[in-house]
Amino acid sequence: MDAIHPHTIALIRKLESIARLAPAEKAALQRLPLRLKTIAADQDIVSEGDTPSECCLIVEGFACRYNVTAQGRRQIQSFHISGDIPDLQSLHLKVMDHSLGTLIPCKLAFIPHDDIRSLMRNHPRLNDLFWRDTLIEAAVFRQWVVNVGRRPARTRMAHLLCELLVRLRAVELVEDHVFDLPVTQGELADALGISNVHVNRVLQELRKESLISQQGTTLKVLDWEGLKWAGEFDPTYLHLVKKEAL
Repeated sequence: MDAIHPHTIALIRKLESIARLAPAEKAALQRLPLRLKTIAADQDIVSEGDTPSECCLIVEGFACRYNVTAQGRRQIQSFHISGDIPDLQSLHLKVMDHSLGTLIPCKLAFIPHDDIRSLMRNHPRLNDLFWRDTLIEAAVFRQWVVNVGRRPARTRMAHLLCELLVRLRAVELVEDHVFDLPVTQGELADALGISNVHVNRVLQELRKESLISQQGTTLKVLDWEGLKWAGEFDPTYLHLVKKEAL
């Protein structure tokens, strides 16, 4: 097959982390019509109440799914990375019941709903694979509910860092337990349901325990087994077939 298009390589890596792709399926993904757009940090990709006619593939960057309460408090419900299509459910749910926003400048590829439906009709196994990806996303939500609802702050943070490392490694964005984490302490607070001050304190604890080190947005896991233990982290819920990511 031809060389992988640079704007679909992330999607192919993501899908191959949860199932094997045939050459014809990779080729079909490469033929998807993409409308490329770069969006600045802290902007909505799609907003609650919108009725989108296309889905968004994150080519590069970091994004989040969130809702805002009547009092203006944001709850981040998931982080999204290169290779994710976080609004795939808009194929079947016409009105967005949450917002997707950028955390840093993001390169995005928008794919019309009709073209995704056509892809699924012509390649039933890809249809199954996108459904599998949606089910895995639901499994991630369940873990986040447990994290915010029942785990102490230190465990919440360790669990989140473990999840991000594994997901980023699955799309080949981790080298020797080092990855870019361009997320502010305020954004971590919105994801974990704790204050900015508490986020700072917990990160200091993990550093003092020599579980992680951090320089700017670069985070290194110094003790992977120790961080997994601290976060009560079991990657089963990510349902990866790419074992080298675990």
